Order: sequence, then structure tokens, then C-alpha cells
Amino acid sequence: MRFPLFATKRLGIDLGTSNSLVWSQGQGIVLSEPSVVAVDSVTGRVVAVGTQAYEMLGRAGLRSNVILAKPLREGVVADYLVAQSMLGYFLDKVLSYSRFVRPEVMVCVPSGITQVERRAVLEATLAAGAKTAYLIESPLAAAIGAKLPVEAACGSMIVDIGGGSTGAAVVSLGGIVATTTAKVGGNKMDEAIASYVRRVHNLIIGERMAEEVKIKIGAATTTGSKKTIDVKGRDAVFGLPKTIVVDSLEVTEALGSVLLAIINCVKNVLEQTPPELASDIIDRGIVLTGGAAQLKNLDRLISASCGVSAYVSEDPARCAVYGTGVALENIDSWKRVVQVR
Repeated sequence: MRFPLFATKRLGIDLGTSNSLVWSQGQGIVLSEPSVVAVDSVTGRVVAVGTQAYEMLGRAGLRSNVILAKPLREGVVADYLVAQSMLGYFLDKVLSYSRFVRPEVMVCVPSGITQVERRAVLEATLAAGAKTAYLIESPLAAAIGAKLPVEAACGSMIVDIGGGSTGAAVVSLGGIVATTTAKVGGNKMDEAIASYVRRVHNLIIGERMAEEVKIKIGAATTTGSKKTIDVKGRDAVFGLPKTIVVDSLEVTEALGSVLLAIINCVKNVLEQTPPELASDIIDRGIVLTGGAAQLKNLDRLISASCGVSAYVSEDPARCAVYGTGVALENIDSWKRVVQVR
């Protein structure tokens, strides 16, 4: 006799540099929070995780003991203990009263990370309380989540643009044929905007302000009407609070180097693709997923630069976690392409 309370849970986690999403079998996406942890520097105790910690970002006092840490940088675990604490918090929040039942967890990671970095994710997941840990590469998970014919004998190209990295891959017959990872994404876009505003306008702005500018008026190309936004920060010369007006043309100029790196990543994969699969990609186009893929006109820029049609998938920010969930539900079919611990 089996009781639902004591049944083993299956969880899929998209452990992102900026945001983390958790999928639960039978429930869908049950958690979506920023990948930020607030730690007390004196005691080492975790003060807040996720949304609560993100609210403190850039606002912690100089004499405060609270340090804001992002356990993932450019898609990989940079701080093992903080990552373990964050994963443990996510598992506690999702499982709640059934926390004593250890779940099976599948985590999606960038395709270009090393075996040492993969092992760090597996160890952190097991230390956080998982019974079994699986790893799946994010381009493959995103392709499954975008409902591409991954297992068919035809080529499909996916470009997953996350917060810390961009992964481009061609998938066919249930596996990755060619892939390249670039350490650029939404965070690099924010840094580029903040750097441009400081260089051109002598204004120092924080991560959250730069992200707001990117979301509201950011665009990959200069077509369309010009938009403006009030940007608030601290004057680099006088050190006083200051507000300036920035337009969408300036933001596009600021993002130029980051967008070029993404385009080069896409071109590198196309150069590695076998001719038969290349013809399939010309017919089917390139699918864009990931939160940063929502940048306005990014699909048009990639299409014009590579000569292949490109389009943004439905619900791009959640494709990877949906695909992770599907792969976990059908783990027997996908065991050959995932790493198990």
C-alpha cells in the first residue's frame, strides 16, 4: 500500500545565474525565484534566499554583516556552500511537510562546463537532500521544452540565452550533434548598459536599474520608434544623486559587443553542422529560448546576420525547466544523455 505523502517526488530545476525555476511532477512549475542568497558574514548563517535576498541587492548598509552572494556565475557553481544552501531552501519550500522524503532531482546545466563543474552541481544537489541527482544539458532541455522533434531524424537548432551564458546547439536523434557555449547573456547586457551610462553620462547605476533599462527600452536593432527612460543613479564626478534621460538608440549601441558575441556563438555551431542537418535548419529555422531571448528584435538580428530565419519560442524563459521535467518523467528514455549520481 503506497501513500502519496511518502511517495518519492521528482523535481526538475533550472539552476540559472539570474533566476532559478523548480518543476514538480504532477504540479508543473512550483517556484520561480532569483538566484541570490543573503549570508551573515559573522556567523555564516543564511539570512534570506531568492526574492527576499534580491530585495536587499544594492541596499545592504556598509556596516551591515549581510553579504549578498550569487552562487552561480556564467552558468556554473562559483560558491559551493552557498549553492547548497540555496538548493536546500528550494527543496524545503517545494516539499514542505513531505521534506523527509528524499526526491529525485534533475538539474539543467550549460553544455560547455567541465567535469569538475558538473560534479560540483551533482554534489551540491545531493548535499541539499536529493536521493538521486541527474544533469541534463540546457540546450537539449530547452529543445525538449520548446517541443522540437528532438528524437526525429532531422536537425533542429536551439539557442538558449540565459543570464550567465548562451548555449547554441543542433539536436537530432535524441542527442546533441554540435554545440558551442559563450559566457555572455542577460547579466553581460546589464553590465554593458551600466558601463555605457557611466562612460557617456558620468552616472553610476546599479544592477537593478540597468536591468530595468534593458527590459523597458532595450532592443537589438535600431528600427522602430525611439523610446526613452529616466535613469537614476549617483553622479560619478560630484557624488550626488542624479537623474538623466537615456534613449533606446543608446541602449542598442551599448549592447553591441554582447550581441556580437551571441551571433558568433550561433555562427560557430552552424559551421560545425553536417550538410544534411544544415539543410533542415534552413527549412525549420533557429529557435531562441531563455530569458534574454526576449530582448526586442534579437530574432531579427540573428536572422539577418546568419541568413537563417529565427524566432522566439513560446514562454522562452521556462522552456529549459519544462524540458527538464519531461526528461525526468521519461528518465528511462533519456538515461543515455544525462549524467547520474
